[in-house]
Amino acid sequence: MKKVFVLDTNVLLHDPAAMHQFEDNDVVLPMTIIEELDRFKKQPEETGRNARQVSRELDGLRQQGNLFEGIVLEGGGNLRVALCNRETLQELPPELERDRGDNSILAVALELQRQCNCPLVLVSKDTNLRLKADALSVAAEDYETDKVNVGDLYTGISEVIVDAESINNLFKQGGVDLDGPFLPNQSLTLVDSVNPAHTALAVVDGHSGQVQPLAKIPHAGISQVIPRNREQRFAIELLLRDSISLLTLVGKAGTGKTLLAIAAGLQQVADEQRYSRLLIARPNIPMGRDLGYLPGDIKEKLTPWMQPLYDNFDLIFGTQDTTGQPSHWRRGHEELMEQGLLQIEPLTYIRGRTIPKQFLIVDEAQNLTPHEVKTILTRAGEGTKVVLTGDPEQIDNPYVDAASNGLTYVVERFKKEPLAGHVTLHHGERSMLAERAAALL
Repeated sequence: MKKVFVLDTNVLLHDPAAMHQFEDNDVVLPMTIIEELDRFKKQPEETGRNARQVSRELDGLRQQGNLFEGIVLEGGGNLRVALCNRETLQELPPELERDRGDNSILAVALELQRQCNCPLVLVSKDTNLRLKADALSVAAEDYETDKVNVGDLYTGISEVIVDAESINNLFKQGGVDLDGPFLPNQSLTLVDSVNPAHTALAVVDGHSGQVQPLAKIPHAGISQVIPRNREQRFAIELLLRDSISLLTLVGKAGTGKTLLAIAAGLQQVADEQRYSRLLIARPNIPMGRDLGYLPGDIKEKLTPWMQPLYDNFDLIFGTQDTTGQPSHWRRGHEELMEQGLLQIEPLTYIRGRTIPKQFLIVDEAQNLTPHEVKTILTRAGEGTKVVLTGDPEQIDNPYVDAASNGLTYVVERFKKEPLAGHVTLHHGERSMLAERAAALL
């Protein structure tokens, strides 16, 4: 039986293609949505772009027929715009303000539910609107097309019980074939079935499927950074593999995601010259109340946003203490910038660019929407490696959550791709205090 889905404005602002995601069911857009899209379309960021895209999409559909009578979508469903019935709006409980857009959407859903003899669902990303709908006996759901189950999120790491001969052959022959199922570039800990203390770290080659040992790293580490645990060792391996064009690193604060990515990027840009430049970008979304516009030139404006990245460079180069240095002295990241080997910028300026042969790190990627991540990945040119880092539990963007942000979305969508890899880091290495705070608070 066909269903009727009534969409809220925030669903279309989150995913401009949402109206096409309901297969052959009917989709209804309350007239209030058109008004709200007109208000949002003037915003300069992703919300404004999505509002304008939806408006253009509806204008294109209007050429095919009357939106109020209904237009057949490619999936076989029917899309139409519905007006709010004034009598139904007035029937809402007195606690609900009549002039609010959410309540107009609710009135449309209530009226349609009375008229049709099929299941009706109000789809909204607004928790409060879903609560209101439930109070009026209108079925309501979150928009979950691009959501992932965070509890079952792919970790990229697995432990496999094998015989001693398999572990020995791993190093003697440079690889071993094991019965899976394994995903491409999955990190494995091989454990001897007889002697559990006999173990080996390995990775599944993304193209051949062979289980291979990790490459040796210098005693001094990568850019003076030495992995402190197994997860960090796996991350270093995937960061240095040329066959991996996309890597996602997920973990709580202090697990070393950004530091490892920067260290590996520096190694391959400055020392090995595999890439022409290390490009680091992060969304300029504040934690807590925004400070507003900042004075100064572009470098001065970006300093507060990029200071976490500068801290990592100071740790690598040992330049935290600047006292006693001559006036012409430059911090490590400043020298790299002057040489054209390093570029740090906000994600605001990445749209429309083509980025070839660069090592691109996108920090705090949990604050991005799936559409924004798609925009970033489609900027990658030939020979570019993209590393997304972030913690889904520390999201400052009000339009996404742990299950719908771009980082977790990419992890699930790319986990079967030979060119992609993923590692979830659990152990904090910043300090004992940071580790306990991440675990207890």
